[in-house]
Amino acid sequence: MAKLTTFSKLLIVFLVVAGAFFGIRYATNSGLIGSGTNNQGNNSSSEPSRSSSSNSDDVIKIGVVTWGGYAGGQYFNEGFAANTASRFSKEYGIDVEFVLNDDFDASLNAWKAGEIDLHWYTIDAFPTILPGLEAFDPVALFQADWSRGGDAIVVRRGIRTVADLKGKKIAVAELTPSHSFLIWLLDAGGLSIDDVEIVKQASAIDAAAAFKSQQVDAAVVWSPDDELSIRAVPGSRVLESTRSASNIIADFFFAKREYVNANRDKLQKLYEGWMRGAAEINASASAKGKAGKILAEGLGIPEADAIAAIDNVRLATHGDNRNFFGLNTDFQGVDGNGLYLRMTNEYQKLGVIDGKVPNWRQISMPTLIQRTELSGPDNEAEASKTFTKVEASEAKELEAIASKPVSINFRTGEHVLDENAKYIIDREFVEIAKAFANARIRIEGNTDNVGSRTSNIKLSELRAQSVANYLIKEHNMSPNRLIIVGNGPDKPLSSNNTQDGKAKNRRTDFQLVRE
Repeated sequence: MAKLTTFSKLLIVFLVVAGAFFGIRYATNSGLIGSGTNNQGNNSSSEPSRSSSSNSDDVIKIGVVTWGGYAGGQYFNEGFAANTASRFSKEYGIDVEFVLNDDFDASLNAWKAGEIDLHWYTIDAFPTILPGLEAFDPVALFQADWSRGGDAIVVRRGIRTVADLKGKKIAVAELTPSHSFLIWLLDAGGLSIDDVEIVKQASAIDAAAAFKSQQVDAAVVWSPDDELSIRAVPGSRVLESTRSASNIIADFFFAKREYVNANRDKLQKLYEGWMRGAAEINASASAKGKAGKILAEGLGIPEADAIAAIDNVRLATHGDNRNFFGLNTDFQGVDGNGLYLRMTNEYQKLGVIDGKVPNWRQISMPTLIQRTELSGPDNEAEASKTFTKVEASEAKELEAIASKPVSINFRTGEHVLDENAKYIIDREFVEIAKAFANARIRIEGNTDNVGSRTSNIKLSELRAQSVANYLIKEHNMSPNRLIIVGNGPDKPLSSNNTQDGKAKNRRTDFQLVRE
């Protein structure tokens, strides 16, 4: 019998060792052999463990910033990292990770490079970045929240209305949600960006710093910098916030069309779980408390600040998303299409958008929403604010935040709206009324000095009531929200000595008033 050579012996030993190694590895991965102290889920640590796929391409990675509006997903995920306790993992079999980065440019570059799958932004400012994303074919998937106090305009002593901002220096981060909010508020006060001096800032944080150092008269800031700014500048105040300007800043998530098409099932599960989480937080104080703890840990902020951040938004539900993406044909409020189109036009007029902006149908993809069925009151859309009736004497004295004069032509001595008058109301004010949905509206009728003061006051009140009746019937606005005032000739904008002056005085003023 032939003897084995030294080389043959070494080869046999190598094969035996290799076979044993791969056999043990297979048994371990198959669950036949336990792995350490974490055998069959008995983890000695109280913290949830990372899921087995958390380092693989299967994890849905979502880019976020320090903001309370993403709490629905983070709460349902039981944290920011992919983990075995996540309800996404347990109930849907998907792994989700929230990647926090407050440097927007760096975060967006990570999305472009494929390191992040979904990315946040706001619909109002989305048109400003879309031309630079054309090669990536981004699509809007779902709305996460409405800002409800998270954005504010702080002003120095002596500024009480939007009209007082004329000619003043305002610090704002251009081409951001802050810029959009300022454009809306100025319009509500009958002003435009050209009527103020913009002091450009890199971010809302920098805008707050400029205000605190008293370099500017006003600034558009994010919470909690509104409170910090007021403390830093004696006599300053919040002129307006998204608490009453409730339908202007809408956070949403977008992804590359190619990624969505390849991962529709996973993304639908993500959306459904996220919406369930948002509904639970909206409906339950204990769920909000738990979400606050998760955000505090994930964002590195005090728990009280995390709860405040959640309180500064409306977490969007499945019903809200159906409204926002135009799937509810009966909805008459602000939707994504209207907001996107309005701000596209505004930014194009300012000349700050380079390149073509696609239309809403090209960039919206409501497939996830359409494939989801969530029922029950917690998943329904947000109801309109309920306004209580205000006594006429009190209503007339409420402080106006913004006043927009609109010329509505009536026939002499008449108060009936014609079709042209209705068109003017729709064009000049209805969008503002819907955007500032949590603010009361005072409608003031005004006349020139032709005729007696008594008859003009009565006529102006009837004309204001005609405008209110139109808003109630055509746009479903609450009668208790609207305050009717007839000024007659008592509040002229111009001299009644000329025909031009009289024409300016025959007007209707639309005012947003403080509660």
